[in-house]
Amino acid sequence: MSKQGHMNSSVQEPPLDYSFKSIHVIQDLVSEEPRTGLRPLKHSKSGKSLTQSLWLNNNVLSDLRDFNQMVSQLLEHPENLAWIDLSFNDLTSIDSVLTTFFNLSVLYLHGNSIHHLGEVNKLAVLPRLRSLTLHGNPIEEEKGYSLPRITTFDFSGVTKTDRTTAEVWKCMNIKTKKAHFKENAL
Repeated sequence: MSKQGHMNSSVQEPPLDYSFKSIHVIQDLVSEEPRTGLRPLKHSKSGKSLTQSLWLNNNVLSDLRDFNQMVSQLLEHPENLAWIDLSFNDLTSIDSVLTTFFNLSVLYLHGNSIHHLGEVNKLAVLPRLRSLTLHGNPIEEEKGYSLPRITTFDFSGVTKTDRTTAEVWKCMNIKTKKAHFKENAL
């Protein structure tokens, strides 16, 4: 089966689910059994999972050290990973390792400790990213966090009007800051 054919067939596969396992570091996945759902996971002849979804939510991860290596150990086609759920962990930044998964379309990061709005900009390189959650992070207090191709943001639909409005507010905010700077400089 071609990689594209595999990608289409694994879309409906259940996720590789390590949620609620009290995982502290990515390497702990080796010693953990994934949660089972209603449908059993399919595996390749090599024993790796044939899914495009990895759920690591509700754990205590503070970083994603060795994430690529672990994903390669767990998934037959790690390059096809389309959905990663890292919600409700202790992440303080968006690790650049996530930007290496070019087929990523859903990324859940809500309920973490991400403080800096600039972290979100890293995700702009993901051409297929359509759904992103960041609520419950300190950055939700900052104005203007969004990405142009996102169609679902914090579980709400994002329309073309929303994106246009965000751009207008961004431009107005920049003009206001420039005017304020000029006034204070005089």
